Amino acid sequence: MEALLLEPSLYTVKAILILDNDGERLFAKYYDETYPSVKEQKVLEKNIFNKTHRTDSEIALLDGMTVVYKSNIDLYFYVIGSSHENELMLVAVLNCLFDSLSQMLRKNVEKRALLDNMEGLFLAIDEIVDGGVILESDPQQVVQRVALRADDVPLTEQTVAQVLQSAKEQIKWSLLR
Repeated sequence: MEALLLEPSLYTVKAILILDNDGERLFAKYYDETYPSVKEQKVLEKNIFNKTHRTDSEIALLDGMTVVYKSNIDLYFYVIGSSHENELMLVAVLNCLFDSLSQMLRKNVEKRALLDNMEGLFLAIDEIVDGGVILESDPQQVVQRVALRADDVPLTEQTVAQVLQSAKEQIKWSLLR
C-alpha cells in the first residue's frame, strides 16, 4: 500500500456540486486542482449526471473518485471525494448541506427557491467545508451561523425586502415589550 493512504489526515472533499434536472450547473465548488479548467469541470459534471440521474442509489465511483448524491424535485446534490475517503463522512456533508438548505428554504428545496437564496447557499457551504476540509456536519449549527452572518450585513447592502423585514421585527419586539 502507498504510504499516502496510511497517513492520518483530515476528512476532505474534492468538490460540491448542485445540478438541475437537465444536468446544468447551478453551483459548483472545486477544492483541488484535479479539474483546473471550467471545460474539464463541465465534462466531469456531465459524466456524473449521466451516471447518476437514472439510478436510485446514493453512491457511485467515477474516475477514481467517490461520489455521494441525493436528488430532490428538480435538483441533484453531489459531494465528491477521493476513492479512499470515508464514504460516511461524505454522506454526512451531503446530508448537512441538504438539511441546512431545507431549513433555510423552509422545506422548499427546489431550483427557483435555491436561485433566489444563493447567498445563503454560499454561506452554508463555507460553514460546512473550508478549503476541502470538513468543518461541520450539524445542520442546526450551520443554519445558526448563516443567520448570524446574514444579520451582520450593513443596512446599505441589504435589499428593500430585507430592510422591511428587519423593520417589522424591530417594531414587533418593541410592541411586545
